[in-house]
Amino acid sequence: MFDQQNALIILVGVITFMITLFFYKHLWKRRRMPPGPLPLPILGNFLLIGSGGMVECLKKLAEKFGPIYTFYFGSAPTLILTGYPTVKEALVELGDAFTNRPSSPVLERMLCNGGLTLANDETWSQLRLFSLTTLKDFGMGKKSLEEPLQEEAKHLVDHFARLNGQPVDPNNTLMFASSNVIANLLFGSRKCYDDKEWQKILQNIRGSFQLISSIWGQLYNMFPGIMYYLPGPHNKIFSLLEPLEDALEETVRNHQKTLDPACPQDFIDCFLLRMKQEEKNVNTVFTLPNLKSTIYDMFLAGAETTAITISFGLLILAKYPEIQDKVHKEIDQVIGREKEPRADDRKHMQYTIAFLHEMQRYSDVMPLGAPRCTTKHVNIHGYSIPKGTEVLAMLTTVLRDPSQFEKPEEFYVNHFLDENNTFKKNNAFMPLSAGKRACVAERLVIQELFIFFTFILQKFTLKPTVDLKDFDITPTESGFENIPPHHKIQFIARTLEI
Repeated sequence: MFDQQNALIILVGVITFMITLFFYKHLWKRRRMPPGPLPLPILGNFLLIGSGGMVECLKKLAEKFGPIYTFYFGSAPTLILTGYPTVKEALVELGDAFTNRPSSPVLERMLCNGGLTLANDETWSQLRLFSLTTLKDFGMGKKSLEEPLQEEAKHLVDHFARLNGQPVDPNNTLMFASSNVIANLLFGSRKCYDDKEWQKILQNIRGSFQLISSIWGQLYNMFPGIMYYLPGPHNKIFSLLEPLEDALEETVRNHQKTLDPACPQDFIDCFLLRMKQEEKNVNTVFTLPNLKSTIYDMFLAGAETTAITISFGLLILAKYPEIQDKVHKEIDQVIGREKEPRADDRKHMQYTIAFLHEMQRYSDVMPLGAPRCTTKHVNIHGYSIPKGTEVLAMLTTVLRDPSQFEKPEEFYVNHFLDENNTFKKNNAFMPLSAGKRACVAERLVIQELFIFFTFILQKFTLKPTVDLKDFDITPTESGFENIPPHHKIQFIARTLEI
């Protein structure tokens, strides 16, 4: 009995000592870090993430601790940045200190630890410069890309026209359209909307991103060593993407066989040529694994996020017919019902451009932004942040910052119109992040949204199939991405009379 009591006392003492040591260690480490909720051993602040989800949890903590605070995902401290002034200071004014990516077990397993998204330092600089230059050479941001965008928009319009006004959930079709745009740049091809195999691959992409945005994706990132071996929905994140990975690898193999050094046709050809040029450089970043990972992550981002943005836009237009009427009117005045919309029409369509900006702001597709990591010791807001600290710059708090937007929680086109109903810029417009690590395809997204929406609204009126008060466009998932709800919409052909 005496031995058991002593053993129990010793055990309690050891546990108490370990807990005390844990808190002392973390309190000492964070003595110069911003304040935040006190973490638990191993779990960190995970238990604070309730039914409202991670985004709402982090926003509420900002109300208590201020625009910059520390949150523990497991045992790792993460710097949380909220609001336009703070995010701008970090990503733009102190941008060089916030350009790296931290470890992300989900993305590392998805992308085999390679590609532009995960790259840091010199590898990132070289891959980003090459990607930007090559995409521009193939028309990103230029008139030369206008024709393939118009062609894809016509396929989209023809598809909706064949429905003859029958209600349809457009999400799958929009994934086809947006994936075809990025596929044209990366590997010079497109898929027909009735391609069942490709349709399944695109549905798998959406399913994988929904899981990444769920609690399962968050748990995997926090406890990868455990979750890797445990059964559960998180394993489908990777299995769902295997057919896409196989298809892209086959595409690379075909390009290797047909490569013409004198006439590169697309991004893959250009990358393969660069690989040949640097084959004697043992430190080159232009390797076959980096090629596969780069086109993989560029395709996923280009297809998924753009399709989600367009989906939200169509839902918004169906929910707010008065806004749709104004866009219709401007299209009729500037373009007409028969002439194909062109990029040059943008400068004459102030309301439409304002609508597209507000659509991106309101849809808030990537509320947390992509995670960052400090490249060096940096001081911000009076706090001393060590090199290697993980950072989340919450884009949702920028896009809905009440100091920058009059009605941040409402869809309000006037956020981007001045008193003369002319489009006005807003520096807090950061749907694709900001600074040196902003999306490489931002100019492509701008072109694509304008061409797709003007083509669709030139030909159709969008109507919901339920009463407007029941037409809820609240995201179904809010974590890594805001996922739009599934609603059927009627695409009613507009008559030729103006």
